[in-house]
Amino acid sequence: MLNFTVTDTDNTTNARAGRVETPHGAFSTPAFMPVGTRGSVKGLLPESISGTGSEIILANTYHLMLRPGVGVVESAGGLHEFISWSGPILTDSGGFQVFSLAELRQIDDEGVTFNSHIDGQKIRLDPAGVIKTENRLGADIIMAFDECPAWPVDFAQAEQAVNRTVRWARVCRDVHKRSDQGLFGIVQGSLFPDLREKCLKELVKLDFAGYALGGLSVGEGPGERKEIVDEFAPMLPDNKPRYLMGVGRPVDILQSVSAGVDMFDCVIPTRNGRNAQAFTSKGVIKLRNEKFKFDYSPVDENCECYCCRNFTKSYIRHLFLVSEMLGPILLSIHN
Repeated sequence: MLNFTVTDTDNTTNARAGRVETPHGAFSTPAFMPVGTRGSVKGLLPESISGTGSEIILANTYHLMLRPGVGVVESAGGLHEFISWSGPILTDSGGFQVFSLAELRQIDDEGVTFNSHIDGQKIRLDPAGVIKTENRLGADIIMAFDECPAWPVDFAQAEQAVNRTVRWARVCRDVHKRSDQGLFGIVQGSLFPDLREKCLKELVKLDFAGYALGGLSVGEGPGERKEIVDEFAPMLPDNKPRYLMGVGRPVDILQSVSAGVDMFDCVIPTRNGRNAQAFTSKGVIKLRNEKFKFDYSPVDENCECYCCRNFTKSYIRHLFLVSEMLGPILLSIHN
């Protein structure tokens, strides 16, 4: 039920434009997916998200499994009905939590055991259980369960993560039962090209609906990340969507689009927005700064978003200084 078409290519780079069709509508690529980890993009109404031009959002299986629980979402009619978002949705598998909650988990070859970050309760994630949960949540695109090692990591540990990722990917493919959901595989391998290539070749054999580059933006430098993306994005199947996970700085997005990446997600736009930081065509600005007190120009004169059409830097600075919630909302929309 997932159909991807390349609609245009660039003759000087690997950049391309495309269209992904899902049961809940289509989205154009390159696409940035706002992150709604718990079923909500922080501070933004669904109509505000649509107003930015975003056509697909992301939610997280691990967090939704804890609260409100997969049964609550399923009984509501699935994730689209539960969160009142009619467009495409992608659910991450919880693999990133294997990285981000390192102090709360123990990994073995069959899966991961967590102590819940909420109440300490033991939780078991394994590839079969994760896919069954994602099937029940009902997103249009679901991610295979993988192991995402932090950087720095030695070769032996990275190789072990690749071997588990490939083994778990096979299980995910075999357990996946819903034909109306596209299952993506995730290429791991840290900054070791040999491991990246090994993982990619094994996953391509499994013929997933799309492919992601994972295990980046986890502590490595921007230059190191760019080298991996430049080398491996073009190696992903050209007839499938290519997804770079967790990367959201504008400069990184532009560089990665040039390498042939189609899809992105990151919490940066809303996280920075909540902290009075705005991305602009002239670089990042911090709206709490005194120099904006009498600045009655928009956040970015080259931007046509709701924030820039209607409000000034001076007013937004005022909102942050008096702790009005509208400030973070407006900068999240802009970012």
